[in-house]
Amino acid sequence: MKIFQPILYMLSAAVIALPLKAQTGSTAYNFLNVTSSAKIYGLGGVNISLVDDDITTIDQNPALLGPEMSGMAAMNYMRYLGGSNFAGGRYTHSAGERAAWSASIQYFGYGSIIEAGEDGIITGSFSPKDVAFGGMYSHDITDRLRGGIGLKGLYSSYADYSAFALSTDLGLNYYDPERDMSLSFVISNLGGQVKRFNDSYDRLPFDIRLGWSQTLGSLPLRLSITAWNLTKWHLPYTETGDGSSGNKPEVKDKFMSNLFRHLVFGIDLVSSPNYYLSLGYNYKTRTDMSTYNRNFLSGFSLGGGIKVKNFGVSLAFAQPHTGATTFMFNISYNFSDLMQ
Repeated sequence: MKIFQPILYMLSAAVIALPLKAQTGSTAYNFLNVTSSAKIYGLGGVNISLVDDDITTIDQNPALLGPEMSGMAAMNYMRYLGGSNFAGGRYTHSAGERAAWSASIQYFGYGSIIEAGEDGIITGSFSPKDVAFGGMYSHDITDRLRGGIGLKGLYSSYADYSAFALSTDLGLNYYDPERDMSLSFVISNLGGQVKRFNDSYDRLPFDIRLGWSQTLGSLPLRLSITAWNLTKWHLPYTETGDGSSGNKPEVKDKFMSNLFRHLVFGIDLVSSPNYYLSLGYNYKTRTDMSTYNRNFLSGFSLGGGIKVKNFGVSLAFAQPHTGATTFMFNISYNFSDLMQ
């Protein structure tokens, strides 16, 4: 079927882009890769091409923002791994007939951690946190091509240490309404630290991403494939088997393993604008959990949402391993009617 030709495009583009080299060294600020959208989380956690009437999805690609989202506001909450709690809000408004802007803030709290001195004596506890705040701007280049830019300030506070960084996202989206096909390109997390924790320099998780979304012919289903981590090809992981003494850890670094650790798959039901259901699969998440007590659900995520007039609610659930269940929800409201 011709409708599946973009799948080959995505696989080919991913293989071509993967050899691109990122700056060397370790990265921090990996909370930037955690979506604030329940709809995106239900589709595998990464999706840069979902053209929808949902302002929460624009955190993945500033080119998904548009004047049609004017007056929309949303709040999000997520119960994440290790007792972490994330929350935030976003508002969008048009800037003429072909442009729009958005402002947002996100809080990432990691719970209480025991604090001890160099001698091992416990001195108390502290609550590390990160805060990301900023804005976006998008503009329609043509009737089908839109570009966008996002700028975020990143404040981190860990015990007696603090840091500040700036991050920029650049995105393009091409949308064909006749085929309901969307193609996107994003350069994410450009930037660096303005104030360091100490003498060491922590890098942002710079990334290049490609995305494709399209409805499946006459079926009320939309398929999405997102290629990410395209700044490096090798993403090895260690497979420990069932944990028995006879199984030795094995490093997995073969071609197909690396390829699929760069791809996130999602499918959602689009039969009505008033509700949706979604299913996502992130192979990297599943393989990252190979050293933990993962189960069948590891790597999968489920989501759903309803909309009544101007009010919407979205929910998403995932269980990376048996000891960690993550839950996210969004509430949104469209104030555009009140502004007329």
